[in-house]
Amino acid sequence: MPHSTSYPVLPKSRILVTGACGSVGSTLVKRLLNDGHTVCAFDNSEDGLFKLDQSEAHRNEQLRVFLGDIRDLGRLTQAMERVNYVFHCAGLKHVYLCEYNPFEAVQTNVTGSNNIIKAALDTGVERVVFTSSDKAVNPTSTMGASKLLAERLFIAANSHTGKHRTRFSVVRFGNVLNSNGSVLQIFQRQINEGCPLTITSTGMTRFFLSMDQSIDLCIQAAQDMCGGEIFIKNMGACDVLALARIVTGDSRKFEFVEIGCKPGEKLYEELVTDIESLRTIADGNTYIILPEAKNFWPENIVNCLSKYDGKKFINKPVRSDNDILSDESIRSMLIDAQLFV
Repeated sequence: MPHSTSYPVLPKSRILVTGACGSVGSTLVKRLLNDGHTVCAFDNSEDGLFKLDQSEAHRNEQLRVFLGDIRDLGRLTQAMERVNYVFHCAGLKHVYLCEYNPFEAVQTNVTGSNNIIKAALDTGVERVVFTSSDKAVNPTSTMGASKLLAERLFIAANSHTGKHRTRFSVVRFGNVLNSNGSVLQIFQRQINEGCPLTITSTGMTRFFLSMDQSIDLCIQAAQDMCGGEIFIKNMGACDVLALARIVTGDSRKFEFVEIGCKPGEKLYEELVTDIESLRTIADGNTYIILPEAKNFWPENIVNCLSKYDGKKFINKPVRSDNDILSDESIRSMLIDAQLFV
């Protein structure tokens, strides 16, 4: 899908993407290839890498496929040789699966993320961006807690860089529209099968952003980061019942079944906590949470972070049950993402 508006572009580089066969990872790989980079696609799915390689066969001089797991520090270190930027998109993301497999969530989302940090420092990567989730904010699930720990590891890693040039920052997503396993895909399957749509709760709200917006945010963070910031798109808060009604359209009667929350699920999500809001600035359509404990960080990172001095803090939490999008705004959001006609 062509990107219709201007978007951030990094200088020509060698870039590693973990989780390269996932929804965000594969889209990011293709964007970076389009921008002329050499891209190292790292994933533990042999079939996924084969399909990605086949789909980009016309650019095989730019694409390098690395079969491996982020739990394997040695393999990660090999893959990061001569790499300038890393986008860490790999992880376990399904809330209820992580609830029933908490040790696996920790091994991948926490230990795997720590391996990314170690490998990046050992190989001299310049900038590393971790893709986190709004479920890391005041988490009530194993998945959210593991993402929160990974965020903390990435931010704290800046205090250990010493003479290394590596810098670490985070982006937080809401629900990426039409990504693998997302609610839109579930709704579409149920519509195609003529079934009532399943709604967890009629009071549930969520943040949504398009795939292009999520990729833009990743590249913007890599471009603008000093180290230690959390970058968040100011995205739309949406009533899930309204979303279901709108995607059903006018051609069939809207029917739904309320199935109740799964283990670990929340009725609303948060992008910024009340405490974080005291050090969060709004820069255009992006929130930037500034690091808190940086007293012992390298001087060059602290000096760079001074560019935010004097900026006004938002001083209020950002929750999905506030400022809900109207039906028309939800419809426009879907049209802009080329997901609704």
